[in-house]
Amino acid sequence: MVKKTQIITRDQVPVEDTWNLTRIFKSRAAWRRAFTKLEEQFLQYADFKKRMTQSAEELAALLEFDVNIEKQLERIGSYAFLNQSTDLASTENQELVSVYSNLATRIQEASSYITPQILAIPPKKMSAYLEAECLKDFVITLKKIIRQKKHVLSQKEERILAMQGEIVGSAGDIFRKLNDTDFKFGHVKVDGQSMELSQSTYSLLLESPKRSVRKSAFTQLFGKYGEFGNTLAETYNASVLQDVYQSKVRNFSSSLERSLFVDDVPVSVYDNLISTVHDHLHINHRFLALLKKTLKLRDLHFYDTYVPLVSSINWKMPYDDAVELICEALQPLGAPYCKVLKKGLTKDRWVDRYENKGKRSGAFSAGGYEVAPYILMNYKPDSLQSVYTLAHEAGHSMHTWFSAKNQHFSNYDYTIFVAEVASTFNEQLLTEHLLQTAKDKRMKAYIVDREINQIRATLIRQTMFAEFEKISHDIVESGEALTLERLKNEYTALVRAYFGPDFAFDDQLAMEWARIPHFYSAFYVYKYATGLTAATALSQKVLHGNKSDRDAYLNFLKSGASAFPLELLKKAGADLSTPAPVIAMMQRFETLVQQLEELL
Repeated sequence: MVKKTQIITRDQVPVEDTWNLTRIFKSRAAWRRAFTKLEEQFLQYADFKKRMTQSAEELAALLEFDVNIEKQLERIGSYAFLNQSTDLASTENQELVSVYSNLATRIQEASSYITPQILAIPPKKMSAYLEAECLKDFVITLKKIIRQKKHVLSQKEERILAMQGEIVGSAGDIFRKLNDTDFKFGHVKVDGQSMELSQSTYSLLLESPKRSVRKSAFTQLFGKYGEFGNTLAETYNASVLQDVYQSKVRNFSSSLERSLFVDDVPVSVYDNLISTVHDHLHINHRFLALLKKTLKLRDLHFYDTYVPLVSSINWKMPYDDAVELICEALQPLGAPYCKVLKKGLTKDRWVDRYENKGKRSGAFSAGGYEVAPYILMNYKPDSLQSVYTLAHEAGHSMHTWFSAKNQHFSNYDYTIFVAEVASTFNEQLLTEHLLQTAKDKRMKAYIVDREINQIRATLIRQTMFAEFEKISHDIVESGEALTLERLKNEYTALVRAYFGPDFAFDDQLAMEWARIPHFYSAFYVYKYATGLTAATALSQKVLHGNKSDRDAYLNFLKSGASAFPLELLKKAGADLSTPAPVIAMMQRFETLVQQLEELL
Protein backbone atom coordinates (compact mmCIF):
# COMPACT_ATOMS: atom_id res chain seq x y z
CA MET A 1 0.00 0.00 0.00
CA VAL A 2 1.27 3.48 -0.90
CA LYS A 3 1.85 5.64 2.14
CA LYS A 4 0.67 9.25 1.88
CA THR A 5 2.72 12.16 3.20
CA GLN A 6 0.07 14.50 4.59
CA ILE A 7 0.43 18.20 5.35
CA ILE A 8 -0.37 18.91 9.02
CA THR A 9 -3.13 21.24 10.18
CA ARG A 10 -2.41 24.49 11.98
CA ASP A 11 -3.29 23.17 15.43
CA GLN A 12 -0.66 20.43 15.01
CA VAL A 13 2.24 22.89 14.51
CA PRO A 14 4.58 23.17 17.55
CA VAL A 15 4.47 26.66 19.09
CA GLU A 16 8.24 27.10 18.79
CA ASP A 17 7.94 26.74 15.00
CA THR A 18 5.46 29.60 14.75
CA TRP A 19 5.88 33.35 14.91
CA ASN A 20 5.08 35.10 18.16
CA LEU A 21 2.20 37.45 17.36
CA THR A 22 1.61 38.25 21.03
CA ARG A 23 4.30 40.89 20.54
CA ILE A 24 1.70 42.78 18.50
CA PHE A 25 -1.37 42.02 20.62
CA LYS A 26 -1.59 39.72 23.63
CA SER A 27 -4.86 38.27 22.43
CA ARG A 28 -7.63 38.69 19.89
CA ALA A 29 -9.62 40.44 22.59
CA ALA A 30 -6.79 43.01 22.90
CA TRP A 31 -6.84 43.39 19.11
CA ARG A 32 -10.58 44.11 19.17
CA ARG A 33 -10.15 46.70 21.92
CA ALA A 34 -7.49 48.47 19.85
CA PHE A 35 -9.75 48.21 16.82
CA THR A 36 -12.65 49.86 18.66
CA LYS A 37 -10.38 52.60 20.00
CA LEU A 38 -9.11 53.40 16.51
CA GLU A 39 -12.67 53.44 15.16
CA GLU A 40 -13.39 56.27 17.60
CA GLN A 41 -10.13 58.16 17.17
CA PHE A 42 -10.03 58.42 13.39
CA LEU A 43 -13.27 60.44 13.41
CA GLN A 44 -11.16 63.36 14.64
CA TYR A 45 -9.84 63.83 11.10
CA ALA A 46 -12.87 66.06 10.59
CA ASP A 47 -11.61 68.44 13.28
CA PHE A 48 -8.52 69.34 11.23
CA LYS A 49 -10.17 69.85 7.85
CA LYS A 50 -10.94 73.57 8.03
CA ARG A 51 -7.80 74.71 9.84
CA MET A 52 -5.04 72.41 8.50
CA THR A 53 -3.61 74.94 6.04
CA GLN A 54 -3.89 78.04 8.25
CA SER A 55 -0.35 77.70 9.60
CA ALA A 56 2.65 75.40 9.65
CA GLU A 57 1.75 74.45 13.21
CA GLU A 58 -1.78 73.40 12.24
CA LEU A 59 -0.47 71.35 9.33
CA ALA A 60 2.08 69.70 11.60
CA ALA A 61 -0.64 68.87 14.13
CA LEU A 62 -2.69 67.15 11.42
CA LEU A 63 0.29 65.20 10.08
CA GLU A 64 1.26 64.05 13.59
CA PHE A 65 -2.34 62.91 14.14
CA ASP A 66 -2.26 61.10 10.79
CA VAL A 67 0.97 59.35 11.74
CA ASN A 68 -0.53 58.20 15.03
CA ILE A 69 -3.57 56.79 13.22
CA GLU A 70 -1.40 55.05 10.63
CA LYS A 71 0.80 53.47 13.31
CA GLN A 72 -2.25 51.99 15.01
CA LEU A 73 -3.74 50.86 11.72
CA GLU A 74 -0.45 49.19 10.75
CA ARG A 75 -0.41 47.16 13.97
CA ILE A 76 -4.04 46.14 13.61
CA GLY A 77 -3.55 45.24 9.95
CA SER A 78 -0.35 43.28 10.60
CA TYR A 79 -2.01 41.14 13.24
CA ALA A 80 -4.99 40.40 10.98
CA PHE A 81 -2.89 39.69 7.89
CA LEU A 82 -0.37 37.48 9.66
CA ASN A 83 -3.06 35.42 11.36
CA GLN A 84 -4.90 34.93 8.08
CA SER A 85 -1.70 33.91 6.29
CA THR A 86 -1.29 30.85 8.49
CA ASP A 87 -4.81 29.54 7.81
CA LEU A 88 -6.58 31.07 4.81
CA ALA A 89 -9.58 28.80 5.25
CA SER A 90 -10.32 30.02 8.79
CA THR A 91 -13.50 32.12 8.84
CA GLU A 92 -12.32 33.84 12.02
CA ASN A 93 -9.08 34.92 10.30
CA GLN A 94 -11.04 36.04 7.25
CA GLU A 95 -13.22 38.18 9.49
CA LEU A 96 -10.18 39.89 11.02
CA VAL A 97 -8.91 40.90 7.58
CA SER A 98 -12.37 41.87 6.36
CA VAL A 99 -13.14 44.25 9.23
CA TYR A 100 -9.60 45.65 9.09
CA SER A 101 -9.96 46.29 5.36
CA ASN A 102 -13.27 48.05 5.98
CA LEU A 103 -11.71 50.21 8.69
CA ALA A 104 -8.74 51.06 6.48
CA THR A 105 -11.14 52.17 3.74
CA ARG A 106 -13.10 54.35 6.16
CA ILE A 107 -9.88 55.93 7.43
CA GLN A 108 -8.70 56.54 3.88
CA GLU A 109 -12.05 58.14 3.10
CA ALA A 110 -11.93 60.34 6.21
CA SER A 111 -8.38 61.50 5.42
CA SER A 112 -8.84 61.84 1.66
CA TYR A 113 -9.03 65.64 1.92
CA ILE A 114 -5.43 65.94 3.13
CA THR A 115 -3.51 65.64 -0.14
CA PRO A 116 -5.86 67.89 -2.19
CA GLN A 117 -5.73 70.61 0.47
CA ILE A 118 -1.94 70.42 0.71
CA LEU A 119 -1.74 70.79 -3.05
CA ALA A 120 -4.03 73.82 -2.85
CA ILE A 121 -1.55 75.69 -0.63
CA PRO A 122 0.02 78.53 -2.70
CA PRO A 123 3.66 77.79 -3.68
CA LYS A 124 5.07 80.76 -1.75
CA LYS A 125 3.24 79.75 1.41
CA MET A 126 4.30 76.11 1.00
CA SER A 127 7.93 77.15 0.62
CA ALA A 128 7.72 78.89 3.98
CA TYR A 129 6.07 75.85 5.55
CA LEU A 130 8.88 73.62 4.32
CA GLU A 131 11.33 75.74 6.32
CA ALA A 132 9.31 75.52 9.55
CA GLU A 133 10.87 73.59 12.43
CA CYS A 134 7.57 71.93 13.35
CA LEU A 135 7.38 70.31 9.91
CA LYS A 136 10.98 69.07 9.70
CA ASP A 137 9.92 65.41 9.96
CA PHE A 138 7.46 65.82 7.09
CA VAL A 139 9.50 67.72 4.50
CA ILE A 140 10.14 64.64 2.37
CA THR A 141 6.48 63.59 2.59
CA LEU A 142 5.30 67.05 1.56
CA LYS A 143 7.71 67.21 -1.36
CA LYS A 144 6.47 63.83 -2.60
CA ILE A 145 2.88 65.06 -2.37
CA ILE A 146 3.68 68.26 -4.26
CA ARG A 147 5.05 66.33 -7.26
CA GLN A 148 1.71 64.50 -7.51
CA LYS A 149 -0.22 67.70 -8.20
CA LYS A 150 -1.44 66.90 -11.72
CA HIS A 151 -2.44 63.38 -10.66
CA VAL A 152 -4.56 64.32 -7.63
CA LEU A 153 -8.24 65.12 -8.09
CA SER A 154 -10.65 67.34 -6.21
CA GLN A 155 -11.56 66.55 -2.61
CA LYS A 156 -14.94 65.20 -3.69
CA GLU A 157 -13.39 62.99 -6.37
CA GLU A 158 -10.66 61.76 -4.03
CA ARG A 159 -13.33 60.81 -1.48
CA ILE A 160 -15.19 58.79 -4.12
CA LEU A 161 -11.99 56.99 -5.09
CA ALA A 162 -11.19 56.29 -1.44
CA MET A 163 -14.60 54.67 -1.02
CA GLN A 164 -13.60 52.12 -3.67
CA GLY A 165 -10.71 50.90 -1.53
CA GLU A 166 -12.20 47.51 -0.70
CA ILE A 167 -12.89 46.57 -4.32
CA VAL A 168 -9.67 47.79 -5.94
CA GLY A 169 -7.81 44.58 -5.09
CA SER A 170 -10.78 42.23 -5.30
CA ALA A 171 -9.49 40.43 -8.41
CA GLY A 172 -6.29 39.55 -6.59
CA ASP A 173 -8.23 38.43 -3.53
CA ILE A 174 -10.36 36.11 -5.66
CA PHE A 175 -7.25 34.68 -7.32
CA ARG A 176 -5.53 34.01 -3.98
CA LYS A 177 -8.59 32.22 -2.61
CA LEU A 178 -8.63 29.97 -5.68
CA ASN A 179 -4.90 29.45 -5.77
CA ASP A 180 -4.14 28.94 -2.10
CA THR A 181 -7.33 27.42 -0.75
CA ASP A 182 -9.79 26.06 -3.31
CA PHE A 183 -7.48 24.43 -5.85
CA LYS A 184 -6.53 20.85 -5.01
CA PHE A 185 -3.76 19.37 -7.14
CA GLY A 186 -3.85 15.78 -5.91
CA HIS A 187 -0.82 13.64 -5.06
CA VAL A 188 2.37 12.68 -6.88
CA LYS A 189 4.02 9.32 -6.30
CA VAL A 190 7.61 9.77 -5.09
CA ASP A 191 9.77 6.78 -4.12
CA GLY A 192 6.78 4.64 -3.30
CA GLN A 193 5.03 7.36 -1.31
CA SER A 194 2.24 9.69 -2.33
CA MET A 195 3.21 13.33 -1.77
CA GLU A 196 0.49 15.97 -1.72
CA LEU A 197 1.02 18.45 -4.54
CA SER A 198 0.79 22.05 -3.43
CA GLN A 199 2.26 25.41 -4.43
CA SER A 200 5.05 24.75 -1.96
CA THR A 201 5.84 21.13 -2.88
CA TYR A 202 5.64 21.83 -6.62
CA SER A 203 9.00 23.62 -6.76
CA LEU A 204 10.62 20.80 -4.78
CA LEU A 205 9.18 18.16 -7.09
CA LEU A 206 10.56 19.97 -10.14
CA GLU A 207 14.04 19.42 -8.71
CA SER A 208 13.52 15.66 -8.61
CA PRO A 209 16.06 13.61 -10.58
CA LYS A 210 13.17 11.41 -11.76
CA ARG A 211 11.60 12.81 -14.89
CA SER A 212 8.30 10.99 -14.29
CA VAL A 213 7.93 12.84 -10.97
CA ARG A 214 8.66 16.21 -12.56
CA LYS A 215 6.31 15.59 -15.45
CA SER A 216 3.48 14.44 -13.18
CA ALA A 217 3.83 17.52 -10.97
CA PHE A 218 3.87 19.82 -14.01
CA THR A 219 0.95 18.12 -15.76
CA GLN A 220 -1.27 17.97 -12.67
CA LEU A 221 -0.58 21.53 -11.56
CA PHE A 222 -1.13 23.16 -14.93
CA GLY A 223 -4.01 20.84 -15.68
CA LYS A 224 -5.88 22.48 -12.81
CA TYR A 225 -5.25 25.96 -14.20
CA GLY A 226 -6.40 24.74 -17.60
CA GLU A 227 -9.69 23.55 -16.10
CA PHE A 228 -10.41 27.08 -14.88
CA GLY A 229 -8.85 28.91 -17.83
CA ASN A 230 -11.78 31.18 -18.64
CA THR A 231 -12.35 32.11 -14.99
CA LEU A 232 -8.67 32.89 -14.46
CA ALA A 233 -8.49 34.91 -17.67
CA GLU A 234 -11.49 36.98 -16.62
CA THR A 235 -10.05 37.45 -13.14
CA TYR A 236 -6.74 38.71 -14.52
CA ASN A 237 -8.57 40.85 -17.08
CA ALA A 238 -10.51 42.49 -14.22
CA SER A 239 -7.23 43.31 -12.51
CA VAL A 240 -5.77 44.86 -15.67
CA LEU A 241 -8.97 46.85 -16.25
CA GLN A 242 -8.67 48.24 -12.72
CA ASP A 243 -5.05 49.23 -13.41
CA VAL A 244 -6.05 50.99 -16.62
CA TYR A 245 -8.93 52.76 -14.90
CA GLN A 246 -6.69 54.00 -12.09
CA SER A 247 -4.11 55.33 -14.54
CA LYS A 248 -6.69 57.16 -16.64
CA VAL A 249 -8.55 58.69 -13.72
CA ARG A 250 -5.26 60.03 -12.34
CA ASN A 251 -4.11 61.49 -15.64
CA PHE A 252 -1.28 59.15 -16.51
CA SER A 253 -0.53 58.21 -20.09
CA SER A 254 -0.36 54.50 -19.22
CA SER A 255 -0.62 52.00 -16.38
CA LEU A 256 3.13 51.50 -16.56
CA GLU A 257 3.83 55.21 -16.14
CA ARG A 258 1.49 55.35 -13.14
CA SER A 259 3.17 52.37 -11.52
CA LEU A 260 6.69 53.77 -11.97
CA PHE A 261 5.74 57.30 -10.90
CA VAL A 262 5.69 56.56 -7.18
CA ASP A 263 9.38 55.57 -7.30
CA ASP A 264 10.30 58.34 -9.77
CA VAL A 265 11.60 55.66 -12.15
CA PRO A 266 11.60 56.62 -15.86
CA VAL A 267 9.80 54.26 -18.25
CA SER A 268 13.16 53.98 -20.02
CA VAL A 269 14.53 51.94 -17.08
CA TYR A 270 11.75 49.35 -17.61
CA ASP A 271 12.19 49.32 -21.38
CA ASN A 272 15.98 49.13 -21.15
CA LEU A 273 15.72 46.11 -18.89
CA ILE A 274 13.58 44.23 -21.41
CA SER A 275 15.61 45.22 -24.47
CA THR A 276 18.97 44.47 -22.81
CA VAL A 277 17.87 41.03 -21.67
CA HIS A 278 16.51 40.34 -25.17
CA ASP A 279 19.88 41.26 -26.64
CA HIS A 280 21.52 38.60 -24.46
CA LEU A 281 18.99 35.76 -24.60
CA HIS A 282 21.50 33.65 -26.49
CA ILE A 283 23.25 33.13 -23.12
CA ASN A 284 20.10 31.58 -21.68
CA HIS A 285 19.77 29.40 -24.77
CA ARG A 286 23.40 28.34 -24.32
CA PHE A 287 22.73 27.26 -20.75
CA LEU A 288 19.61 25.32 -21.75
CA ALA A 289 21.67 23.49 -24.38
CA LEU A 290 24.17 22.56 -21.66
CA LEU A 291 21.32 21.38 -19.45
CA LYS A 292 19.87 19.23 -22.21
CA LYS A 293 23.27 17.70 -22.96
CA THR A 294 24.17 17.02 -19.34
CA LEU A 295 20.81 15.42 -18.56
CA LYS A 296 21.11 13.37 -21.78
CA LEU A 297 17.64 14.31 -22.95
CA ARG A 298 16.32 14.05 -26.48
CA ASP A 299 13.91 16.94 -25.80
CA LEU A 300 14.12 19.60 -23.10
CA HIS A 301 10.78 20.45 -21.50
CA PHE A 302 9.88 23.10 -18.95
CA TYR A 303 9.71 20.51 -16.19
CA ASP A 304 13.36 19.65 -16.89
CA THR A 305 14.70 23.17 -16.39
CA TYR A 306 14.84 23.18 -12.59
CA VAL A 307 16.89 20.03 -12.13
CA PRO A 308 20.28 20.63 -10.47
CA LEU A 309 22.97 19.57 -12.93
CA VAL A 310 25.02 18.05 -10.13
CA SER A 311 22.17 15.85 -9.01
CA SER A 312 24.21 13.41 -6.89
CA ILE A 313 24.66 15.98 -4.13
CA ASN A 314 21.88 15.61 -1.59
CA TRP A 315 20.94 18.59 0.51
CA LYS A 316 19.72 18.21 4.07
CA MET A 317 19.74 21.15 6.45
CA PRO A 318 17.43 21.63 9.44
CA TYR A 319 16.09 25.13 10.04
CA ASP A 320 18.41 25.98 12.96
CA ASP A 321 21.47 24.97 10.92
CA ALA A 322 20.24 27.14 8.06
CA VAL A 323 20.14 30.12 10.43
CA GLU A 324 23.75 29.44 11.46
CA LEU A 325 24.84 29.16 7.82
CA ILE A 326 23.12 32.41 6.85
CA CYS A 327 24.64 34.32 9.76
CA GLU A 328 28.10 33.04 8.84
CA ALA A 329 27.59 34.17 5.24
CA LEU A 330 26.49 37.64 6.35
CA GLN A 331 29.53 38.28 8.56
CA PRO A 332 30.89 40.87 6.07
CA LEU A 333 28.01 43.09 7.22
CA GLY A 334 29.38 43.13 10.74
CA ALA A 335 28.63 41.53 14.10
CA PRO A 336 25.79 43.89 15.13
CA TYR A 337 23.80 43.04 11.99
CA CYS A 338 24.24 39.30 12.51
CA LYS A 339 23.43 39.42 16.23
CA VAL A 340 20.07 41.09 15.66
CA LEU A 341 19.21 38.77 12.78
CA LYS A 342 20.08 35.52 14.58
CA LYS A 343 18.05 36.50 17.62
CA GLY A 344 15.09 37.39 15.40
CA LEU A 345 15.20 34.13 13.43
CA THR A 346 15.39 32.01 16.59
CA LYS A 347 14.70 33.29 20.11
CA ASP A 348 12.44 36.20 19.16
CA ARG A 349 10.36 33.99 16.82
CA TRP A 350 10.06 36.30 13.83
CA VAL A 351 9.55 33.25 11.60
CA ASP A 352 6.58 30.96 10.99
CA ARG A 353 8.71 28.10 9.72
CA TYR A 354 6.84 25.22 8.08
CA GLU A 355 3.90 24.46 5.83
CA ASN A 356 0.48 23.59 7.21
CA LYS A 357 -2.90 23.11 5.59
CA GLY A 358 -4.44 26.39 4.49
CA LYS A 359 -1.22 28.37 4.96
CA ARG A 360 -0.30 30.94 2.35
CA SER A 361 2.14 29.53 -0.19
CA GLY A 362 5.62 30.91 -0.80
CA ALA A 363 7.31 33.26 1.62
CA PHE A 364 7.26 36.90 2.65
CA SER A 365 8.57 39.41 5.15
CA ALA A 366 5.96 41.67 6.73
CA GLY A 367 7.06 44.02 9.47
CA GLY A 368 6.21 47.50 10.63
CA TYR A 369 7.40 50.53 12.52
CA GLU A 370 6.29 49.10 15.86
CA VAL A 371 5.85 45.51 14.64
CA ALA A 372 8.63 42.94 14.44
CA PRO A 373 9.73 42.15 10.85
CA TYR A 374 7.94 38.80 10.70
CA ILE A 375 8.77 36.18 8.07
CA LEU A 376 6.44 33.56 6.63
CA MET A 377 8.25 30.45 5.40
CA ASN A 378 7.32 27.04 4.09
CA TYR A 379 10.78 25.72 4.92
CA LYS A 380 11.88 22.42 3.37
CA PRO A 381 14.99 20.87 4.98
CA ASP A 382 15.80 18.95 1.78
CA SER A 383 15.82 22.00 -0.49
CA LEU A 384 18.72 24.43 -0.74
CA GLN A 385 16.23 26.91 -2.19
CA SER A 386 14.60 27.11 1.25
CA VAL A 387 17.90 28.33 2.73
CA TYR A 388 18.14 30.97 0.03
CA THR A 389 14.51 31.96 0.60
CA LEU A 390 15.17 32.42 4.31
CA ALA A 391 18.24 34.53 3.57
CA HIS A 392 16.18 36.53 1.05
CA GLU A 393 13.35 37.27 3.48
CA ALA A 394 15.88 38.02 6.22
CA GLY A 395 17.23 40.76 3.95
CA HIS A 396 13.78 42.32 3.79
CA SER A 397 13.34 42.02 7.54
CA MET A 398 16.67 43.59 8.41
CA HIS A 399 15.96 46.40 5.97
CA THR A 400 12.72 47.03 7.87
CA TRP A 401 14.50 46.80 11.22
CA PHE A 402 17.23 49.31 10.25
CA SER A 403 14.77 51.66 8.61
CA ALA A 404 12.36 51.70 11.55
CA LYS A 405 15.24 52.35 13.96
CA ASN A 406 16.66 55.27 11.97
CA GLN A 407 13.77 57.06 10.26
CA HIS A 408 10.67 58.95 11.28
CA PHE A 409 7.50 56.95 10.62
CA SER A 410 6.65 59.11 7.61
CA ASN A 411 9.95 58.13 5.92
CA TYR A 412 10.60 54.58 7.11
CA ASP A 413 8.44 52.55 4.69
CA TYR A 414 10.88 51.92 1.84
CA THR A 415 9.59 51.01 -1.59
CA ILE A 416 9.58 47.51 -3.07
CA PHE A 417 12.12 48.69 -5.64
CA VAL A 418 14.86 49.00 -3.02
CA ALA A 419 13.48 46.17 -0.86
CA GLU A 420 14.44 43.62 -3.48
CA VAL A 421 17.99 44.91 -3.36
CA ALA A 422 18.35 44.11 0.35
CA SER A 423 16.92 40.62 -0.07
CA THR A 424 18.93 39.57 -3.12
CA PHE A 425 22.06 41.14 -1.60
CA ASN A 426 21.82 38.53 1.17
CA GLU A 427 21.51 35.78 -1.41
CA GLN A 428 24.68 37.00 -3.11
CA LEU A 429 26.65 36.83 0.15
CA LEU A 430 25.28 33.35 0.81
CA THR A 431 26.43 32.18 -2.62
CA GLU A 432 29.90 33.62 -2.08
CA HIS A 433 30.17 31.87 1.28
CA LEU A 434 29.03 28.54 -0.15
CA LEU A 435 31.54 28.78 -2.99
CA GLN A 436 34.38 29.58 -0.58
CA THR A 437 33.53 26.65 1.67
CA ALA A 438 32.86 24.13 -1.12
CA LYS A 439 34.92 21.01 -0.39
CA ASP A 440 35.20 19.63 -3.89
CA LYS A 441 34.74 20.43 -7.57
CA ARG A 442 31.30 18.91 -7.73
CA MET A 443 30.02 21.01 -4.84
CA LYS A 444 31.39 24.12 -6.51
CA ALA A 445 29.66 23.13 -9.73
CA TYR A 446 26.45 22.66 -7.76
CA ILE A 447 26.65 26.19 -6.33
CA VAL A 448 27.56 27.75 -9.68
CA ASP A 449 24.62 25.91 -11.24
CA ARG A 450 22.37 27.22 -8.49
CA GLU A 451 23.64 30.78 -9.02
CA ILE A 452 22.93 30.47 -12.74
CA ASN A 453 19.41 29.32 -12.01
CA GLN A 454 18.97 32.21 -9.60
CA ILE A 455 19.90 34.61 -12.38
CA ARG A 456 17.53 32.82 -14.74
CA ALA A 457 14.71 32.96 -12.18
CA THR A 458 15.29 36.50 -10.97
CA LEU A 459 16.61 38.31 -14.03
CA ILE A 460 15.56 36.33 -17.10
CA ARG A 461 12.21 34.95 -15.97
CA GLN A 462 11.09 38.06 -14.10
CA THR A 463 11.94 40.16 -17.14
CA MET A 464 9.80 37.81 -19.23
CA PHE A 465 6.98 38.28 -16.74
CA ALA A 466 7.53 42.05 -16.87
CA GLU A 467 7.26 41.98 -20.64
CA PHE A 468 4.05 39.93 -20.39
CA GLU A 469 2.55 42.52 -18.04
CA LYS A 470 3.46 45.32 -20.43
CA ILE A 471 1.91 43.45 -23.37
CA SER A 472 -1.27 42.66 -21.39
CA HIS A 473 -1.79 46.25 -20.33
CA ASP A 474 -0.97 47.56 -23.81
CA ILE A 475 -3.68 45.28 -25.24
CA VAL A 476 -6.35 46.67 -22.93
CA GLU A 477 -5.15 50.26 -23.27
CA SER A 478 -5.39 49.97 -27.05
CA GLY A 479 -9.03 48.91 -26.74
CA GLU A 480 -8.52 45.24 -27.60
CA ALA A 481 -9.93 42.26 -25.67
CA LEU A 482 -7.75 40.37 -23.22
CA THR A 483 -9.28 36.95 -23.85
CA LEU A 484 -8.07 33.54 -22.73
CA GLU A 485 -6.77 32.74 -26.20
CA ARG A 486 -4.99 36.08 -26.49
CA LEU A 487 -3.31 35.58 -23.12
CA LYS A 488 -2.21 32.07 -24.04
CA ASN A 489 -0.88 33.16 -27.45
CA GLU A 490 1.08 36.11 -26.10
CA TYR A 491 2.56 34.02 -23.31
CA THR A 492 3.47 31.20 -25.69
CA ALA A 493 5.36 33.64 -27.93
CA LEU A 494 7.35 34.96 -24.96
CA VAL A 495 8.25 31.47 -23.72
CA ARG A 496 9.50 30.48 -27.16
CA ALA A 497 11.64 33.63 -27.40
CA TYR A 498 13.14 33.35 -23.92
CA PHE A 499 13.73 29.59 -23.95
CA GLY A 500 14.98 29.36 -27.52
CA PRO A 501 14.36 27.28 -30.65
CA ASP A 502 15.48 23.95 -29.17
CA PHE A 503 12.99 24.08 -26.29
CA ALA A 504 10.12 21.54 -26.41
CA PHE A 505 6.98 23.54 -25.70
CA ASP A 506 4.14 21.83 -23.82
CA ASP A 507 0.68 23.24 -24.46
CA GLN A 508 -0.05 23.38 -20.71
CA LEU A 509 2.72 25.96 -20.33
CA ALA A 510 0.56 28.51 -22.14
CA MET A 511 -1.36 28.78 -18.84
CA GLU A 512 1.63 29.59 -16.65
CA TRP A 513 0.65 33.25 -16.43
CA ALA A 514 -2.45 32.10 -14.53
CA ARG A 515 -0.48 30.99 -11.47
CA ILE A 516 1.69 34.11 -10.95
CA PRO A 517 0.29 36.03 -7.94
CA HIS A 518 2.47 39.08 -8.57
CA PHE A 519 0.54 39.84 -11.75
CA TYR A 520 -2.18 41.17 -9.45
CA SER A 521 0.25 43.85 -8.29
CA ALA A 522 0.96 45.34 -11.68
CA PHE A 523 4.55 46.02 -12.77
CA TYR A 524 6.00 44.62 -9.59
CA VAL A 525 8.14 41.78 -10.92
CA TYR A 526 10.65 43.92 -12.83
CA LYS A 527 11.94 45.04 -9.47
CA TYR A 528 13.27 41.55 -8.82
CA ALA A 529 15.43 41.89 -11.92
CA THR A 530 16.69 45.39 -11.13
CA GLY A 531 17.08 44.34 -7.51
CA LEU A 532 19.39 41.47 -8.42
CA THR A 533 21.38 43.75 -10.68
CA ALA A 534 21.90 46.36 -7.96
CA ALA A 535 22.44 43.76 -5.24
CA THR A 536 25.19 42.06 -7.25
CA ALA A 537 27.01 45.35 -7.73
CA LEU A 538 26.71 46.32 -4.06
CA SER A 539 27.60 42.86 -2.71
CA GLN A 540 30.80 42.86 -4.75
CA LYS A 541 31.70 46.22 -3.22
CA VAL A 542 31.10 44.94 0.32
CA LEU A 543 32.93 41.66 -0.26
CA HIS A 544 35.95 43.10 -2.02
CA GLY A 545 35.96 46.73 -0.88
CA ASN A 546 36.66 48.44 2.41
CA LYS A 547 34.75 49.63 5.48
CA SER A 548 33.36 52.63 3.64
CA ASP A 549 31.68 50.32 1.12
CA ARG A 550 30.05 48.37 3.95
CA ASP A 551 29.01 51.58 5.69
CA ALA A 552 27.50 52.89 2.45
CA TYR A 553 25.39 49.75 2.18
CA LEU A 554 24.30 49.87 5.84
CA ASN A 555 23.41 53.54 5.40
CA PHE A 556 21.28 52.48 2.45
CA LEU A 557 19.39 50.07 4.75
CA LYS A 558 18.92 52.86 7.27
CA SER A 559 17.63 55.32 4.67
CA GLY A 560 14.12 53.91 4.35
CA ALA A 561 12.15 56.14 2.01
CA SER A 562 14.16 59.28 2.73
CA ALA A 563 14.88 59.68 -1.01
CA PHE A 564 13.76 58.11 -4.28
CA PRO A 565 15.13 54.61 -5.06
CA LEU A 566 17.50 55.47 -7.89
CA GLU A 567 19.09 58.20 -5.77
CA LEU A 568 19.48 55.89 -2.75
CA LEU A 569 21.08 53.17 -4.86
CA LYS A 570 23.42 55.61 -6.58
CA LYS A 571 24.66 56.80 -3.16
CA ALA A 572 25.19 53.19 -2.13
CA GLY A 573 27.22 52.52 -5.29
CA ALA A 574 24.83 51.21 -7.97
CA ASP A 575 23.54 53.48 -10.76
CA LEU A 576 20.52 51.97 -12.51
CA SER A 577 19.68 54.98 -14.64
CA THR A 578 21.50 53.39 -17.62
CA PRO A 579 21.49 49.86 -19.12
CA ALA A 580 25.14 49.37 -18.07
CA PRO A 581 24.41 47.45 -14.81
CA VAL A 582 22.07 45.04 -16.62
CA ILE A 583 24.68 44.50 -19.34
CA ALA A 584 27.25 43.74 -16.63
CA MET A 585 24.83 41.32 -15.01
CA MET A 586 24.29 39.47 -18.29
CA GLN A 587 28.05 39.29 -18.78
CA ARG A 588 28.34 37.74 -15.32
CA PHE A 589 25.66 35.25 -16.37
CA GLU A 590 27.75 34.28 -19.40
CA THR A 591 30.89 33.89 -17.28
CA LEU A 592 29.08 31.56 -14.91
CA VAL A 593 27.76 29.45 -17.78
CA GLN A 594 31.28 29.13 -19.11
CA GLN A 595 32.57 28.14 -15.65
CA LEU A 596 29.90 25.48 -15.36
CA GLU A 597 30.75 24.09 -18.79
CA GLU A 598 34.35 23.72 -17.62
CA LEU A 599 33.44 22.23 -14.23
CA LEU A 600 31.20 19.62 -15.80
